[in-house]
Amino acid sequence: MPERKLLEPAVDWVELVTTEADWDAAEPHLLTSMLSQLVLIRTFEELVLELAGAGLIHGPAHSSIGQEGGAVGSIIGLTSQDTVNGSHRGHHQFLAKVLTHIHPEGIDPTKPWSEEVRAVLLRSLAEICGLDRGFSHGRGGSMHLQWKEAGAIGTNAIVGGGVPLAAGSAWAHRQAGTDAVAITYFGDGAINIGSTLESFNLAAAWKLPVCFFVENNGYAVSTSVHEATGEARLSARGPGFGIASWKVDGMDPLAVHLTMQQALAHMRAGHGPALVEADVYRYFHQNGAFPGSAFRYRTREEEADWRRRDPIDQVRVNLVRRGILTDEDVDAAIAAAKALCAEVSEVLLEPRPGGKPGERQIRQAEWPDPAFVNVGVRGDLSEFADAPLADREDFAGRMQETKFIDAVAGVMGRRMETDDRVVVMGEDVHRLNGGTNGATRGLKDAFPDRILGTPISENAFTGLGGGIALDGRFRPVVEFMYADFMWVAADQLFNQIGKARHMFGGDDDVPFVLRSKVAMGTGYGSQHSMDPAGIFATSPGWRIVAPSTPFDYVGLMNSALRCKDPVVVLEHVDLYTSVGEGAVDDLDYCIPVGRAAVRRAGSQITVISYLAMTNYVLQAVDEVGTVDAEVIDLRWLDRASLDWETIGESIKKTGNVLIAEQGAVGTSYGGWLADEIQRRFFDWLDSPVQRVTGGEASPSISKVLERAAIAQADEVAAALRDVLGA
Repeated sequence: MPERKLLEPAVDWVELVTTEADWDAAEPHLLTSMLSQLVLIRTFEELVLELAGAGLIHGPAHSSIGQEGGAVGSIIGLTSQDTVNGSHRGHHQFLAKVLTHIHPEGIDPTKPWSEEVRAVLLRSLAEICGLDRGFSHGRGGSMHLQWKEAGAIGTNAIVGGGVPLAAGSAWAHRQAGTDAVAITYFGDGAINIGSTLESFNLAAAWKLPVCFFVENNGYAVSTSVHEATGEARLSARGPGFGIASWKVDGMDPLAVHLTMQQALAHMRAGHGPALVEADVYRYFHQNGAFPGSAFRYRTREEEADWRRRDPIDQVRVNLVRRGILTDEDVDAAIAAAKALCAEVSEVLLEPRPGGKPGERQIRQAEWPDPAFVNVGVRGDLSEFADAPLADREDFAGRMQETKFIDAVAGVMGRRMETDDRVVVMGEDVHRLNGGTNGATRGLKDAFPDRILGTPISENAFTGLGGGIALDGRFRPVVEFMYADFMWVAADQLFNQIGKARHMFGGDDDVPFVLRSKVAMGTGYGSQHSMDPAGIFATSPGWRIVAPSTPFDYVGLMNSALRCKDPVVVLEHVDLYTSVGEGAVDDLDYCIPVGRAAVRRAGSQITVISYLAMTNYVLQAVDEVGTVDAEVIDLRWLDRASLDWETIGESIKKTGNVLIAEQGAVGTSYGGWLADEIQRRFFDWLDSPVQRVTGGEASPSISKVLERAAIAQADEVAAALRDVLGA
């Protein structure tokens, strides 16, 4: 019979329960400040539900009424340097953080609410109503609340989507030498999401000062936690990742506060992340003012049981019991909060002309200007005002034959040497003498704390990089070993990083660089070969560069790292071993954003391409021989950065266009480009825009089938003969 040994977790997992002695020991000032925040948040959310019921809030209103104890108890002890983010149900977290920011000394419920409190509630309500005076000018609404000055870095509508971003904020706090921490709030639904679990692992491995705060309200919409997981004590997840974990009654604000004080001490001492599970209860359904029992997934008895543990009542009882406040004092504070919320709503609302008595509408002057709709999708590039701009024809530095991959490693080394904000992360970038292709050769030895080898968890480390970028103190460079892995991290790339600037009002810089490798033609098959340009081009917010020479790589990477927008830098395996002209002494120049390169002048046809396909196009033109083709290497591929001047001049000269790319037709870049060219230059075209692409299928492992699936010089040559023959 084998011996059976019980294993113990390597970290603590405890439940904290308060006693009457704990309430007696609590500072009166702490308890009165808790009451003020609880009352203000509750009353504000009751107003939000009232306005939603009247049709004055466009979109959902996910109230957190009943759950305030977890947010207030955990946040009231934070500083403005500590950062928090939350979920779609985040009004209480956001308000607790900004109220703590404007009044770190606390709020006395027996005194009139300050003008700062009034202003915060007004801006918050305006944002939830989608109005211009809101924190993000109405773009964020109820689910995307942000005030970075207060340390509220953004609530999130994607379940679990904000968790990796908070890990990035925590990394930036530590790297900057502060003792600040990040807290990310999410629920019992998000704890089963891959990005959340990946972030647990990454934060534990790197000992990041981030608290994973689980508001376990028992239901993900209508699915109970007992249906969704085999272990309903969600804090049990923490020890499995080596994360110190606490479980606490979230309806008891003091218990939450005392728990968070222990978690904060753990994180600020450098011991790594913490996990706190707070059992809370939302009194209403997922969205709106009806209880869950109205939809028959909860009982009225269950709801009544939880309401008897109301966090406001718990604080009230103990304040009165200790003689700190009277019942009349508490009632007066609640009445004052209701009066304040009514006053705030009157700023935004007016009687509806011709409506029923009491019927209201949003004041017309409060709406954003419709012309604001696309402002802030990306930045204005003012960061290039003093940039050392140069291109091949006006570059004054010394040149020599350079291997492409040496230019990749060389410029990254130069930027890390001159800018200590640059940090590189990805799988194996710290090993193998520069990663799998040598792109970071020598950099780990030179910059050990800024070359970060990650676990295999693209969603987590991409989001962590996004959090670092949004923090603003550092410039992350994230490497994907293959471009196909963007689908693993799609939420962070497209829902988070790409949308962040615009979604939060247009002012948030997102200095994030993604290096993504295209391995078409190398035999790596369907899941390691795609060209992602066509996908990124459809995602507003991203800029795309595609270098095809060593000289261009240096200038384009420098521009990407200077840019305050997210930039994907596409690299092709075919180019890594290629040799071309490269700068020797000057690795600081920037190729201007939006400037293409004419690789060959001609008058018969304009051939537009990018990345490794440019060389195949030039090869095809030489092969055909009789074609006088003008070949344009786009270099910048995103909609906002295309060089329409160079493209237009060429089309007006040739009257014919061929767009050549390697990848599959379904994800191709040329589809939207052809459409845009025909819209802009229809009168100058002698025939429709022609295209060369790969096939419908992704490349296969078989050498023969892979070659049949992609386009190279032969396909371009055939297309040139067809177009000019016709």
